[in-house]
Amino acid sequence: MKKDYLEIGKIIGTHGVKGELRFELWCDDISFLKEFNTLYFNSDGTEKVNIVSLRQHGKVALLSLNGINSIEAAAALRNKILYIKRSDANIEDGGWFIQELIGNTVIDYDNENIIYGTISEVSQTGANDVWHIKKGEKVTLIPAIEQVVKKVDIDGAKVYIRPLRGLFDED
Repeated sequence: MKKDYLEIGKIIGTHGVKGELRFELWCDDISFLKEFNTLYFNSDGTEKVNIVSLRQHGKVALLSLNGINSIEAAAALRNKILYIKRSDANIEDGGWFIQELIGNTVIDYDNENIIYGTISEVSQTGANDVWHIKKGEKVTLIPAIEQVVKKVDIDGAKVYIRPLRGLFDED
């Protein structure tokens, strides 16, 4: 389901004494986050903060936020999740974010009466994402590739697939 505000990462610590934050990015690349001037401290967008600077530092980003000018202020934000406003994101029409897939119903592309379950998790493997489809206690892993994923309807919270032979056969 399409969300207005999306998790973009987590503050994991401080860097230096002037309020800079160590930030764990939950996007593919820091360049995506550089498109934004404003981040949010909550998922409803009522607590916003402006980005002063952002740069890569090893496997994390270093982030400076407006009004956070001391190590004490920065330390108080540890483990805080930051959000972006979806409408501020530059994504192509029909695009989606991984977190918007979670909970979507997975339906057979050729027969809408066949429901495979819901997406419970997405693993990023490098070659392609792998979707975890849960039905009851059973979880089936499917590759998120063009041959399998035929249609994604984020607004309707539905994904239509044509599974590879044998993936959903009963034991």
